[in-house]
Amino acid sequence: MAASSQGKFVWYELMTTDVKAAEAFYGHVVGWGARDAGMPEPYTLLLVGAGDKASQVAGVMKLPAEATAAGAPPHWTGYIAVADVDASARHFNEAGGKTYVPPTDIPGIGRFAILSDPQGAVVALFKGASDEPPPNAPAPGTPGTVGWHELHARDGKTAFEFYAAQFGWTKGEAIDMGPNGIYQTFMIRNEQGGGVMTKMPEMPVPAWGYYINVDAIDAAVARVTEKGGKVINGPMEVPGGQWIINGIDPQGAHFSLVAPKR
Repeated sequence: MAASSQGKFVWYELMTTDVKAAEAFYGHVVGWGARDAGMPEPYTLLLVGAGDKASQVAGVMKLPAEATAAGAPPHWTGYIAVADVDASARHFNEAGGKTYVPPTDIPGIGRFAILSDPQGAVVALFKGASDEPPPNAPAPGTPGTVGWHELHARDGKTAFEFYAAQFGWTKGEAIDMGPNGIYQTFMIRNEQGGGVMTKMPEMPVPAWGYYINVDAIDAAVARVTEKGGKVINGPMEVPGGQWIINGIDPQGAHFSLVAPKR
């Protein structure tokens, strides 16, 4: 994996109770195509674009029965690029994190681990088998790509410090949200990466959220409700003039959308 990718989110994965229904929902809402990955375990690739120009941006797999039995709901996980998965996983744990899936090889694809930070938010680490950049990578802001990453932490300040130490993220703009505290944006290799905040009391556990780019927010809201999803927050204009919503898909996974216009 190219050094310029290290510390960046490079993949997103949905674990859900109904893969085909999730494919149909997100295909309608954000325009993703779908293709079987051809792996021993069923895995669907979600695509931006069509034909030879299609770019893989995310994946979907069935939530394991044991996870469902343990109370795990459908959910999205983001994968962060690192130079050495084993060393990074060890550093995570030494700093108070927890390993859910230890460093594991995906033949021909790369190596990954799934962990939680010291406050309980889950992320994955990834190193690709090749240092070549992915082909046909869509430009930032392209509908169907993820445009923002948002951590709702138990304590935003210490959560930011943890990730800064792990990945070299630096502070961007700090936005005062009044009673809701500070929304600390962060930079990944001098590019806007997302924001960290102390979660609202009604949010049960710390978690990362991922904002998928769409053309216009009101039209996207209509598509969400047409296919059985729920909007739980928004539409809302955010600093910079973009519009967002937070929602829940028909299987129960939380997702978010962002658009340059209402």
